Amino acid sequence: MAEQRRAERLDQPAESRKIKLPRFDPEAFGRWSEGIARGMGTANFIVYMTVVIAAWFGWNTLAPAHLRFDPYTFTFLTLVLSLQASYAAPLILLAQNRQADRDRVSLEEDRRRATAQKADTEYLAREIAALRIAMGEVATRDFLRSELARLAEELDEAQQRRHRLERRQQEKSGQRPEPLDEPRDEPDAG
Repeated sequence: MAEQRRAERLDQPAESRKIKLPRFDPEAFGRWSEGIARGMGTANFIVYMTVVIAAWFGWNTLAPAHLRFDPYTFTFLTLVLSLQASYAAPLILLAQNRQADRDRVSLEEDRRRATAQKADTEYLAREIAALRIAMGEVATRDFLRSELARLAEELDEAQQRRHRLERRQQEKSGQRPEPLDEPRDEPDAG
């Protein structure tokens, strides 16, 4: 009697009276359903199923009457095929849902990569534009050649002025002037 009172106590939670069903791993069940759906979607499955049904028909039509297990209307075959279809449809749908989930994840990843690639492309385009603008301020080869030629002419002129100045100073001091190291005009070979 004491144990009956203990079970009826209101200060303790009651134990659930539900039927405890076995737990299963949804991921393993999903992989299993995909395997079945993949197997049912092959030519081998159709060939084997056709062979089984033909053997069923043949046995239940040609065998002696006392050995036939499914007479002419083939009620048992209909039941088996209905049972197979009733399980195949949800398994195929489950496999399709899992594939749709994978496709959704893949699509999101593709979008993320495309967004990153677009951002990288825009960055590179801005960098190229900045380089082009900077190149507009950089001296070109022709500009450098003309500047070097102008500088060489200025140096030649400065050297000639220095020589003239030295000659004048030598003439004033009474010394004999030294010849200029000016380039001589050579006749063209052409």
